[in-house]
Amino acid sequence: MFFQKGINAWCFPKETGAEDIFRQAKAYGYAGVELNLDEGDACLHLEMTEEELRLLAQKAREHGLELPSVSTALLWKYPLTHNDEAVREKGIRVVEKMIEAASIFGARTVLVVPGLVTAEVSYDKAYERAREALVRLAQTAAAKQVHIGIENVWNKFLLSPLEMAGLIDEVNSPWVGAYFDVGNVLQFGFPEQWIRILGKRIRAIHVKDFKTSTGNITGFVPLLAGDIPWDRVVEALREVEYSGYVIPEISPFAHKPKLLLAQCSQALDAIFQ
Repeated sequence: MFFQKGINAWCFPKETGAEDIFRQAKAYGYAGVELNLDEGDACLHLEMTEEELRLLAQKAREHGLELPSVSTALLWKYPLTHNDEAVREKGIRVVEKMIEAASIFGARTVLVVPGLVTAEVSYDKAYERAREALVRLAQTAAAKQVHIGIENVWNKFLLSPLEMAGLIDEVNSPWVGAYFDVGNVLQFGFPEQWIRILGKRIRAIHVKDFKTSTGNITGFVPLLAGDIPWDRVVEALREVEYSGYVIPEISPFAHKPKLLLAQCSQALDAIFQ
């Protein structure tokens, strides 16, 4: 295989602790786990000390795992493009904490949702604020030697690969690139085209599948159960010489959740063989 097989912690039931996530990930053949920064008592949270972060990384290593990247849902709560400057600053602090954790973990990339276009936040204002935030955060990323990967999500923003590539190029930092989610573009584009256009800007890959006939958020399905043209995706990834982690980001099954871990592992082997 030309990739490394990872799993996002959101693929496990919410109550699963870090130790159990690592144990199961190893048992089902994954090389790394992507943890998600949260508030409260999550296994990776905003108030963790440097020592606590080091202990978490040590636990992963004891199970023979890497922590290749760090994600979060907090940038939906604290968008970098919000009209309230205090909210934007909170978002900046979230990304800075992710970068700190990634640096300690030895992770290559942090996933950043670059902003949200809403009825209150216009597209042009969102673009301006996202660019300003990324230019600022690029300095922290460079200092810590951690890449920022802006992800294509259902945020009514950066709706084409040309636009995402343009924003990355305007930020003009080798530490800012794309975290490409294969499943997130199928409703309005073609993942293989995004991959070829983003090219070397891609820092990490998320995978899930999508049923276009559903056409809404319930259309996301496990790997190989949807309409993603996996052969074309793999061909495009080979063309741009991507060689990092490929990480499923899929909600756990309501029943027998370990079956999702097994199925994702087997599907990744079949897709990227």
